[in-house]
Amino acid sequence: MLDFLQNSFAAIGTYIYAFSNLFIVNLILSGIIIFIERKKPSSTLLWVMTVNFLPIFGFILYLLFGQDMSRRKMFQEKQSVDDNLRKQAKHQLRQIKWGSMVYVNQRIKNFEDMLQMFIRGEKEMLSKDNDLEVFVDGPEKFNRLLQDIDQAKECICVQYYILKSDKLGLMVQDLLIKKAREGVRVLLLVDGMGGRKFRLKDRKKLEANGVHLAIFFPGILPKINSHINYRNHRKLVIIDHEIGYVGGFNVGDEYVNQDPSIGYWRDTHLRIVGPAVADLQWRFFLDYRFAGKEEDCVFQTKFIYPIRGQKEMVIVSSGPDSHADCIRNGYDKMITRAKKDIYIQTPYFVPDEGLLNSLKIALMSGKNVHIMFPQKKDHPFVHWASRSFIGELLPLGADVYLYQDGFIHSKVVLMDDFISSVGTANFDIRSFILNFEVNAFIFDEETNAHLVRKFWLDVAHSKALTWESYQERGKIVKMKEDLCRLLAPIL
Repeated sequence: MLDFLQNSFAAIGTYIYAFSNLFIVNLILSGIIIFIERKKPSSTLLWVMTVNFLPIFGFILYLLFGQDMSRRKMFQEKQSVDDNLRKQAKHQLRQIKWGSMVYVNQRIKNFEDMLQMFIRGEKEMLSKDNDLEVFVDGPEKFNRLLQDIDQAKECICVQYYILKSDKLGLMVQDLLIKKAREGVRVLLLVDGMGGRKFRLKDRKKLEANGVHLAIFFPGILPKINSHINYRNHRKLVIIDHEIGYVGGFNVGDEYVNQDPSIGYWRDTHLRIVGPAVADLQWRFFLDYRFAGKEEDCVFQTKFIYPIRGQKEMVIVSSGPDSHADCIRNGYDKMITRAKKDIYIQTPYFVPDEGLLNSLKIALMSGKNVHIMFPQKKDHPFVHWASRSFIGELLPLGADVYLYQDGFIHSKVVLMDDFISSVGTANFDIRSFILNFEVNAFIFDEETNAHLVRKFWLDVAHSKALTWESYQERGKIVKMKEDLCRLLAPIL
């Protein structure tokens, strides 16, 4: 009996000692989250609760999703380069304020507050005389892209979140090797998380054949990356400083409809020719400068472009290194300034509280809000969170469509008949805060009308989600939505 009591007291003592140490570790980690990481209040509170209520599992989750010790270095790398844009930005800002800015489309004068926001936020300026082509089909987009790459004479800059070593990926890689052997300067930037299926032997082959390769924010091992946050989600290609691509397509067989489990891949991508390409080139240079070798980081662009079109646009970037959430704020401006219609196509609908309130106000003010996201779940947590937010807009009259013909990955926001945003940013908190993104905000009736037509064509392949049908969901679905809604700040 005495031995039993002694063993029991020893076990209790061990437990108390372990619990005390665990409490101290949690207290230190909570202090780091609050005072050092300095996240937004909602995200801070969620992580402190997660770490303390799930002591071991919460710590693992935080290591995977919450922290990043290289963040400040990332900001410092960008700051010195960004300073070169200040003079140009100040000049355009003065033109707008003094009323001397000349526009091809005079309707832009009604949105000079939006232009000033972009300039003051990240020194992103309006460019004119651009030609624009819209792609919504993967094979069509990649056929044109591969033609442009094959005709390159000087340089090719390629940046993708995902690049796989599958049939399409190897086709792109082989063409880049061919151009590098011809003496064309080829720079390739792939995200360290999105490039998990970009084989090491293919990377070595590219470098051995003259392609300058950089991996953005790599993990310890090629296929293992503990840094879930601060991913470079941009998809850019710049050819000979004259042709630029930006949009939602990555490089993999599923993006050209070759994955039977997904089916048709519906996305939106732009091909730009004109002065806006210089802004895409600058964006690529900043990202490559952070990830690549110093000797490869030589910025080159054209300063004079022949007039190829009449499209006016602003190339807008955002990310953890941004001073202002310009893409998110651009979306907000479009929603609040709309007179009649707002169109949103996104694979994930997880707005922050401000954007959700703006959409509610628009609906209560009699505006038409049309939202489309996929019925197929590629990320279940985000899907159920999306449905939770949609549930708040349906009773106010939002038109919601679940795309059923495969998967819709398009990142498009449209305002009335004039402003269109197309790029890499989803309509979710992760894209607004945690990922590096880039969008084109286009001020043009023709482009807007084209994208609106595409939206309504997609409606024919979608199922309307009504308030009545939404209310019929079961208790388990409601629980999934409520749980995933709580995780929205970190999804």
